[in-house]
Amino acid sequence: MNVVYVSNEAYAQHFAVSLASLCDCNPDEEELKIYLLDTGILPETAEKLKELAADFGRILILIPCRNLDERFPERPDTGRFDLSTLGRFFLGELLPEDVKRVLYLDCDTVVQKSLHRMYKSELGGKLLAMAEEPSIYHEVKAYLGILPEEPYFNAGVMLVDLARWRDEEIGKQLLAYYTEIAPHCLFQDQDAINGLLRGRIAALHPKYNFITNYYYFSYAALEVFSPAYRKIGERRFLTAKRSPAIVHYAGDERPWRQGAYNPYGRAYVTYLARTPYRAAKPEGGKRGYLFCYHLMNLMTRFFPSFRFALGRRYVRKSAEERRRKMREATHA
Repeated sequence: MNVVYVSNEAYAQHFAVSLASLCDCNPDEEELKIYLLDTGILPETAEKLKELAADFGRILILIPCRNLDERFPERPDTGRFDLSTLGRFFLGELLPEDVKRVLYLDCDTVVQKSLHRMYKSELGGKLLAMAEEPSIYHEVKAYLGILPEEPYFNAGVMLVDLARWRDEEIGKQLLAYYTEIAPHCLFQDQDAINGLLRGRIAALHPKYNFITNYYYFSYAALEVFSPAYRKIGERRFLTAKRSPAIVHYAGDERPWRQGAYNPYGRAYVTYLARTPYRAAKPEGGKRGYLFCYHLMNLMTRFFPSFRFALGRRYVRKSAEERRRKMREATHA
């Protein structure tokens, strides 16, 4: 099994937690190669992370990727996302040639079960597999040319046929496409992957990338908002909610923030205790905001349309702000 992450120093703690969970839940893998695209890890941190992998009998291989901005014609504006998120574009050229298939994981994930079956699954002629993100707004799909009834996928977990990715120079295609959609692009590489590879993405079972915000949604609300999600089915959604194989802490209720309530937060805390960051204190300063955010999550159970309306407003405002910045940069 080949697994790859992308991280800088700011996310090293979360990567360590995910790494520990991956190793702990996959002890029977005869070969588990773990790669880290290093976009700014300090040398002393790198040593701690290698030692952590060694504690589980595994080897962590760091691949330097520090000058990521130099791979673009001009430094991209990634909005609220760190530039390192675009490291996924370069999997084909940065990973060793003998890596033909790879599982990409975001650092803000925690593995809770064996991933062997998922990793070995057939892609059915598709280039990669990802879990659907049914709560994505139709405005985002629109600027990517994706119809409202078509699926949109979350890039936090990707099972990639890397041999075909290289053969078709998908990385170069993504770079070119990303440049085209940059004025509208709110979700960066995830948008580019969905837009460019539309129709070439297989759907993963939602348990392999269960976004924690979905704990508050009913299946009925999600399938109404995203008709494509009907193919997933309520049974699989409920299975994922009860017992996710990979928890993805997308959204603001992140368990490393002081005052954040997360229904799956215990998994993060458990594995944090098994890393060199076990004494780390939660991030502070957002208690009031997180209280309001949690109230919004609780309201989602009863008034999902209100949640979607708030999200739409945020997306429209963000899109307008991004276009304004682009115009100012052009005229500067």
